[in-house]
Amino acid sequence: MTASPSRADEIRASSILPARREDVELHTADGLTLVGELALPAHRDPVATLVTLHPLPTHGGFMDSHVLKKASYRLPATADLAVLRFNLRGVTSPRGTSQGAFDGGVGERYDVAAAIELAEFHEDPPLPRRWLVGWSFGTDLTLMYGLDPSIEGAILLSPPLRYSRPEHLAAWADSGKPLLALVPEHDDYLRPDEARERFSVVPQARVVGVDGAKHLWVGEPYVRRVLDEIVAQVNPTALPLPTTWPAAEQRHEPSPTVRA
Repeated sequence: MTASPSRADEIRASSILPARREDVELHTADGLTLVGELALPAHRDPVATLVTLHPLPTHGGFMDSHVLKKASYRLPATADLAVLRFNLRGVTSPRGTSQGAFDGGVGERYDVAAAIELAEFHEDPPLPRRWLVGWSFGTDLTLMYGLDPSIEGAILLSPPLRYSRPEHLAAWADSGKPLLALVPEHDDYLRPDEARERFSVVPQARVVGVDGAKHLWVGEPYVRRVLDEIVAQVNPTALPLPTTWPAAEQRHEPSPTVRA
């Protein structure tokens, strides 16, 4: 008798798909220990790696900011990606509290370097083809401190261009490394037309305006659009991403109050 196929359920905002998940610690050059998590494909080595940098801590940003958390919950299974998330200095999440205190984008340079170093030298398994994925404040950190030889390129979600300066964009232009900016139509800080003008100094930058979206990317359609664009840049052979997954392989978490 042929076994009936397992039921597939829609991937929802609360879905957690199979992955190997390990708590990690990052050690900065100025002596701090930061806490994080590395999510890996469940049964194979990753084909590429996302090193994520979260939104502004003073406005609620942390390693569990929802788009980054959903990337870690889905992309190891659906796109064979490794996803590194961590709390910047002084930031708390259920994973724990990173040492230090918010430094307005100055001391955070060491946090970015520590994350890149962990990804570069992780051995079991190796973490190949490393990309930075910054969101809001995390995009400024990416532009200011992310031009490391071990980084292939960067993806910017809702870049405000608040802390970064023209010289940082000029350095990315000179590097030739890919730069993708996803800019919400109704962003609070930088909207698509202005973003295209300001990123025009980086010839290889691609600015994608997302109709209807806001700075926090609230709503499952916008989360899926972000994840689709990330995968299109990093591992396009995985597209289209599935919208369902075997029910027996999904876990779910309670829907939290939206925080950046």
